[in-house]
Amino acid sequence: MNKLSIRDLDMTGKRVFIRVDFNVPLQNDRVSDDTRIRETVPTLRLAIERGARLVLASHLGRPKGKVDPKYSLAPVAGRLRDLLGKPVEFAADCVGANAEAKSKALKNGDVLLLENVRYHPQEEANDPEFSKQLAALCDGIFVCDAFGSAHRAHASVVGITKFVRQAAAGLLMEKELAYLGKAISNPERPFVSVLGGAKVSDKIEVVQNLMKLADAMLIGGAMAYTFLKSEGKLVGKSLVENDKLDLARGLLDQARSRKFKLLLPVDHVVAESPDSTTTKTTDIANTPDGWMGLDIGPKTVAQFGQEIARARTIVWNGPLGMFEKPAFAQGTLGIANAVAAATKAGATSIIGGGDSVAAVEQAGVADQISHISTGGGASLEFLAGEKLPGVEALTDKPGSRKDA
Repeated sequence: MNKLSIRDLDMTGKRVFIRVDFNVPLQNDRVSDDTRIRETVPTLRLAIERGARLVLASHLGRPKGKVDPKYSLAPVAGRLRDLLGKPVEFAADCVGANAEAKSKALKNGDVLLLENVRYHPQEEANDPEFSKQLAALCDGIFVCDAFGSAHRAHASVVGITKFVRQAAAGLLMEKELAYLGKAISNPERPFVSVLGGAKVSDKIEVVQNLMKLADAMLIGGAMAYTFLKSEGKLVGKSLVENDKLDLARGLLDQARSRKFKLLLPVDHVVAESPDSTTTKTTDIANTPDGWMGLDIGPKTVAQFGQEIARARTIVWNGPLGMFEKPAFAQGTLGIANAVAAATKAGATSIIGGGDSVAAVEQAGVADQISHISTGGGASLEFLAGEKLPGVEALTDKPGSRKDA
């Protein structure tokens, strides 16, 4: 990575503004899943060990630029205190006199968490004045460890970098970029991409980019039906984006002309509705009229599993069925187990955030995956070949070329 790293910084006795991604689920004012907090603890520990004075900022949910107690980061401060094993000071706002006073009172190794940056509409507007106010809380040093927000050109991610001397990547940001970067620039082959989820429209650029980079692509989930229908296959009342049929047909033609291996489901689990208790497993060609596909079938799991077993690099984004319902979870869980087995056999596996993370956790194989990304949207944009504003804004390492 040609960007400055937290490892390169002299932080002793300095207030360091660290943008973290503590956008975590809360239940009854308690953190119900602390994965994102735990993932950034190594960065925070390094800064503490080096005598930095930590000022942490994050968003939580979508409070729409207004103070909303439902989206307060106060419960996160409590969970962070438990994880770090030390006090965490909390500021009732992310800018202003109180935040400034609390940041100035910090001693070496102290930690201050600011209230939700999205309580201010200026955050999402990337407002320069607001960015300047955030920068006033540190001594010219900014660290971005919020990969999950790196695709957003917001004040606490991008704007602040214009008002500090050094803007560096945290350890989590480095890890994310190392795994995803290697997958798209120098993967071990065969490289197999697995794509699921509901809509082709969400993943057009990802499909197009990965078709140039991967050796095979396996498409499941609801998005597969747009591809299947574009080829004239029977899909019953499965979810289809009819306005994307020409696009899907074009991508399949492209794959064929380049002899690129793009596999679609050959069988599936169908029901009359997602809430129906009666299901059938049929070949795609025998899809009953008025029924909808809600999971890939056992033949597809076996076929996809063979490709995954041969892979040396696997990137998976999106579930392959409505896996949150037990009746339609077997396909996704089968693929999760296949990815875990391939990883055990020496492949590098990357789960691109979002629902796929819940799927590998549900399958009980999360600890057998090489890398689980903390950013669904950011990893999708990265895999689509787009530049992430939050990464671009970081300071280049001395001697590195901008385009390196």
